[in-house]
Amino acid sequence: MSETAVPAPRSGGPATDADPAEAAWPDYIAAARQLDGVRRAAATAAGEQARSVAAAREELTAVREQLAAQQSRLRERGVPAISLMPTPPEVSEAARSMTAGPAAVLACLRTAKGWADAADDTLAARGLPRLARWPTHPRNLLVYGPLALVVPLVQLVLFLVTGTGPASIAALVVGLPMPAVAFMVGWLAVGRLFRPCQEDRVDRTPRFGALVCLIPAVLATAGIVLAMLAG
Repeated sequence: MSETAVPAPRSGGPATDADPAEAAWPDYIAAARQLDGVRRAAATAAGEQARSVAAAREELTAVREQLAAQQSRLRERGVPAISLMPTPPEVSEAARSMTAGPAAVLACLRTAKGWADAADDTLAARGLPRLARWPTHPRNLLVYGPLALVVPLVQLVLFLVTGTGPASIAALVVGLPMPAVAFMVGWLAVGRLFRPCQEDRVDRTPRFGALVCLIPAVLATAGIVLAMLAG
């Protein structure tokens, strides 16, 4: 019995179809990378939100304690209790400003903390609380200036009254060290009057104060001496 021969495949025939798994592999890789990026972004956002929530809670606790202490101090100073409570429009406005999430809440709480710190400075201010917040040079001039004018004015009055007599000469001699005395008194007074809080250091502007105390004395002395020489 004869066997039927099976024809062998011809070389150089048409190419076979591509494997579907190999064709889908690049799409799978791209989708996996995109999914991993979304997952990482979500994890980062969740971590940042968690940190914002934790920070907001800490800030809220600190602000509450600070406001409670301020409320007690204001009540002791006679402020009515109703004045210490926010009005409904103020509450609504504050609520609208915090609808953007934990980050917005944290920003609002930090702003409130700044206002509370400013209120603490005002309540703890010593001497002249409003003037303590002026620019340092104009503020300190209110102390150094009058002290620097006392002795020159006395010298001028004595010279106008007595002329070139012994009293005017004695006033000139006694007035020579007085700018240093005026500066020291002003230096102490600035620290006493304009210190916002007990733990803060006030800027006494010593060079500026020394010039303020010295210039009037020099001008007054020079004018009196010239008047004596001319007379």
